[in-house]
Amino acid sequence: MWQIVLKFIGIIIVLFGVIFIYDARIITKKFFGFGDQNEASNGLKILGFIIVLVGGLILYFI
Repeated sequence: MWQIVLKFIGIIIVLFGVIFIYDARIITKKFFGFGDQNEASNGLKILGFIIVLVGGLILYFI
């Protein structure tokens, strides 16, 4: 039972990471001005990649 729950949590984590990667520009337009958008979108893409790796590792080892 716990394996199913952990796999579901891993899938949700991967989903959030992919959303951060693909919608980074849209997310940064809402929260930052024009000067900070490029750095913030790159930061969100890196954060999304790390989140995808964590979720993928959870799915791989469970």
